[in-house]
Amino acid sequence: MTPQPAPAPLLIACALGIEHLALRSGNRGGAGGPVTVLRTGMGPKAAERSVTRVLADPVLGDAAVLATGFCAGLAPGMHPGDLVVAEETREPRGTVGCVGTELLVKELVRAVPGRTVHTGPLTGSDHVVRGPERADLLATGAIAVDMESAATLLSAVRVSARPVAAVRVVVDAPEHELVRIGTLRGGISAFRVLRSVLPAFFEWHRSLLLPRR
Repeated sequence: MTPQPAPAPLLIACALGIEHLALRSGNRGGAGGPVTVLRTGMGPKAAERSVTRVLADPVLGDAAVLATGFCAGLAPGMHPGDLVVAEETREPRGTVGCVGTELLVKELVRAVPGRTVHTGPLTGSDHVVRGPERADLLATGAIAVDMESAATLLSAVRVSARPVAAVRVVVDAPEHELVRIGTLRGGISAFRVLRSVLPAFFEWHRSLLLPRR
């Protein structure tokens, strides 16, 4: 019999220690292949360095990459604990289209019932966005902003072509600005949601391994 190729790995990238803790404390069962959860550090430069370094390892050379963690919602009516599935990520150096958005939405609704899932462009920033700057970014068509997703996905596809996606949990929004993630109710809600999303990520990854008809 011809040996079957090993399943392609999955790299899940987040920035903060609290995000990493949430992901590692979630259910790890059910992945379609090897899973690496990478803490990149905060900001686009840290994300770019970490992702480029890790993907240089031949073991992860063909890994699918999913950026996750917390984000700031830009649209009125968003609440802490809402989910954002990026259709694309944007930053000054380029835009990256995401794969499997509809599947991720379906699986997130199943994994975290009762939570609102938003889809649209996710924009990058090199600083925490506050106040009127939200409206400026919303006017570009983006629905949420964070500091690492765009840099993570752009770095990943620059190394080599691969499936990429970004899923973020809203930790603050125009009517719900937070100062410190871990101490306020919105931050706790977002942490619990992030801890519950891994099954959806694994289903997304598994779908990439299915033969195309």
